[in-house]
Amino acid sequence: MNNKTLKVRFLGGVGEIGKNMTALEFGKDIIVIDAGLTFPSQDMPGIDLVIPDTTYLNENKDRIKGVVLTHGHEDHIGAVPYLLRELNIPVYGTKMTLALLETKLIEFKLKNYKLKRVRPREKITLGCFSVEFINVNHSIAGACALAISTPVGVIVHSGDFKIDMTSPNGEMMDFSRLSEIGKKGVLLLLCESTNVERTGYTMSERVVSETLERLFVTNAKRRIIIATFSSNVNRIQQILKIAEKNKRKVALSGRSMIKVTEAAEKIGELDIPKGIMVDIDRIKNIPDKDLVIISTGTQGEPMSVLTRMAGDDYPQVTITKNDTIIISASPIPGNEKSIFEVINNLYRKGAEVVYEAIENIHVSGHACQEELKIMHSLLKPKFFIPVHGEYRHLKKHVILAKELGMRDYQMLIPDIGDTVLLTEKSMKFGEKFHGGSRFVDGLQIDDSTTYVRDRLHLAEDGLIIALCCISSESGELLQKPDVISKGVVLSDDQTEAIKDIVLKTVQSFDMKALGDTREVKNKIRTSIRNFVIKKTKNNPMILPVITEV
Repeated sequence: MNNKTLKVRFLGGVGEIGKNMTALEFGKDIIVIDAGLTFPSQDMPGIDLVIPDTTYLNENKDRIKGVVLTHGHEDHIGAVPYLLRELNIPVYGTKMTLALLETKLIEFKLKNYKLKRVRPREKITLGCFSVEFINVNHSIAGACALAISTPVGVIVHSGDFKIDMTSPNGEMMDFSRLSEIGKKGVLLLLCESTNVERTGYTMSERVVSETLERLFVTNAKRRIIIATFSSNVNRIQQILKIAEKNKRKVALSGRSMIKVTEAAEKIGELDIPKGIMVDIDRIKNIPDKDLVIISTGTQGEPMSVLTRMAGDDYPQVTITKNDTIIISASPIPGNEKSIFEVINNLYRKGAEVVYEAIENIHVSGHACQEELKIMHSLLKPKFFIPVHGEYRHLKKHVILAKELGMRDYQMLIPDIGDTVLLTEKSMKFGEKFHGGSRFVDGLQIDDSTTYVRDRLHLAEDGLIIALCCISSESGELLQKPDVISKGVVLSDDQTEAIKDIVLKTVQSFDMKALGDTREVKNKIRTSIRNFVIKKTKNNPMILPVITEV
């Protein structure tokens, strides 16, 4: 292999939405771009979060020069605390990105972490890599694209972006710098693909402001509750300004909402009008017309504030007929059912509900087709790899790039665990490496898909426990076996038949001479399974338990 070959390793964010993570490797140096998480789908019972499998990074930890973050959304920074539990490496990002990250690191009780703040157009050196942060528009402050100088050429990672000429914070995407980089020559573009199926341009945040202002006027005598992503500081700022204009107090609800707001105010990214805030525990004496509540829960999460409000499980707020609830977010794919269940419950309580399907109350932070074309045209890359999307998004992005003149040999669609080998003149797939997902359940992390399969098996088919108690001296049964079933419907006759199966199976072995009970348990398991499948057509998990007394 050419000794001037760069390796691009995909640990997440390709073939999926979320869990974004890419590593660049040249010689002995590695840098990591983003470390995000995703939320579990409905076929992952009991799982709280899904993060990238970082086995490869752990095995090469002495070579890693740092992590560079494009912005502060969970799908880009959510796995950083788990990464820093195992690796002592510096993390670079803009002030908003690091402010959000630090609240997570404190919550994880991590110490001695190294957060390095950078500004747009600032360059940092990490081994053989030089990384420049370039301002872009997104639905969060401090979002950047990355221009990475490597020994084989310049790689540009778009991060998440859109083109918003009327951004509420007044910051423009740095077209001039992107154009300069494009003129000097870009070897590879890694570009997000989330909205590639949408034609035209993404709407401006200004549209949301206009809708919110109108809704405040039309609901002047009602209490307003707005659910939004806690990380969307621009949206929170819009709400605060409109609330001040309409002489309303503002209460924050939800732990992440409060923490993010405090962090954003502390670093100057959020301007909170004096005297506007009120504690959520002290809102009962404030007239409906004088109050707006900003809460979490846009995705129908079971323990989120909005879901609890809809279920009469949030003591501070009781939903009434004089409430207007505004859900200012788009459903993450897979969450639609949960969200509409919350909306239905809010309607049942007499509230009015405003959501994206009926009002322009949310705009995407991701580029549509025309904006993607502009990014490609500014940078004119020699090679292109689409990222941040399911396979259909990546494929559509390749088709779009072909319309702009790129050839098949200039583009690849990677999967997690793929390595792309890049030289000044070529791009091709290299070796596979260990990649995939790790499942977070509470404080525990499990790398095995068996963990999820077992839970699905339990959820779908139930559990039968067969209990036996034998004498440690004689090996004889001390009492008739017991059977406990969970999630399996058995008649009394079927339960008794299973007890007989266990009894006859145990009696067929010389338990006193048998040192290991595994063979007995396997026989019990097989016999019960065959019986239950024949009688009920179900295939539950069978758990034989043999105790010696």
